[in-house]
Amino acid sequence: METIHIYHTNDVHSHLENWPRIKQFLAIKHDRHHQKDEDVLLFDIGDFIDRWHPFTEATRGKGNIDLLNESHYTAVTIGNNEGVNLPYDNLNELYENAQFDVLLANLYQQDGSLPSWVKPYKIYHSKKGTRVGVIGLTAPFAHLYGLLGWTVTEPIEELKIWIGKVKAESDVIILLSHLGLNVDESIAAEFPDIDVILGSHTHHFLEKGKLVEETLLGAAGKYGYFVGHVTLKVDEQKEITAKKAILYDSKDLPKAKNEQEQIDAYFTRGKADLNQKVTTLAKPLINDLFHETEFSFMLCRALREWCNTDCAMINAGLLLGPLSGDVTVYDLLKICPHPINPCVVELTGKELEEVYWQTKDEGLIHKHIKGLGFRGTLLGIFVFDRISFHGDVMFINGTEVDYERNYSLALPDMFTFGHFFKDILPQKEKKYFLPEFLRDLLKRKLQIQS
Repeated sequence: METIHIYHTNDVHSHLENWPRIKQFLAIKHDRHHQKDEDVLLFDIGDFIDRWHPFTEATRGKGNIDLLNESHYTAVTIGNNEGVNLPYDNLNELYENAQFDVLLANLYQQDGSLPSWVKPYKIYHSKKGTRVGVIGLTAPFAHLYGLLGWTVTEPIEELKIWIGKVKAESDVIILLSHLGLNVDESIAAEFPDIDVILGSHTHHFLEKGKLVEETLLGAAGKYGYFVGHVTLKVDEQKEITAKKAILYDSKDLPKAKNEQEQIDAYFTRGKADLNQKVTTLAKPLINDLFHETEFSFMLCRALREWCNTDCAMINAGLLLGPLSGDVTVYDLLKICPHPINPCVVELTGKELEEVYWQTKDEGLIHKHIKGLGFRGTLLGIFVFDRISFHGDVMFINGTEVDYERNYSLALPDMFTFGHFFKDILPQKEKKYFLPEFLRDLLKRKLQIQS
């Protein structure tokens, strides 16, 4: 009988405030298992990086890869924060110093070849010869990957292609899934040969795992709040006789030596690296969640100009603070940390007016938002460029709206993902602009005006 220990993290999103004690915990566990001659595998299931953190932004994620190296990760798969929030060259170079495998079966170059840094799967061998096959899959944001120069394929179809080959070479099969809980449950029901699915993407946590048929699901929430641990008992015939999953709560782990100093150092290093001057403001730019300001209008106009549209709208909650005096790249990250891209939709004049009136809903203005790339708290009021009213009549760029005509509207991409303006925007064709974030547009606007 042998015991194989599998530790896993997911959706850390550069929340490095938990990392020092996670790093210490993993090192202690590694040592203890090795002293007992037990096998240890360590996986991250994607979205380890998030460009809101100055350490990640300054290093374009490579600093995060160094952290994974230091903790001796076995393999990772990527999430959408690695996949669609980095320009092509940055992602292509992200893992060049990785001392672990990147397992991902549904990402390709646009010519159909695998990226040099990717393996669809890998077989790991325990000390007693048990073959552990590990395969990775990520969420298929096909259009966005395509705009960045990649091809991402439908994960279930890709799994059908690879699962037979992995099974033929393995005694145990593990899936690293950045697909979400519902998809993981479906995979477990459809692919009984998979013994363990380590999940992510939907930030779910499974305190003691979850059995779907004979497949054990594990997931560790988000932000490094938990570390997952799956234990497999394997007999001499290479059959799994027992498997269980638990989570360790990071706040209950022993405090790391110089913990706060480590946390501060990540932040300070990133801030120093981003200390490049963008402009000097003659007067402060003020943000206000519930009133239009010169600052919020500037961002809205920058969006319209970048996208070259008839009009634009943003929400004031995108700006998390003011700017004054010398403005640096770090300052722009601090007040606009969102990995949100510009987007354009075509609306009729009638639809545009409907969207406008929906933005006046007090419930929407005071809505708390999590996810969708948004890194603030409340949406705030909506701010418009080239949309105005005289009495009850809407004007687009000074001309009365024509209800039958199509108009191009620039907006943050978060409003196109189905959670807002559901009767209108989700059905429309969208044009996304990648890899630029809103703060990139704001930087350009400030430099032009200086």
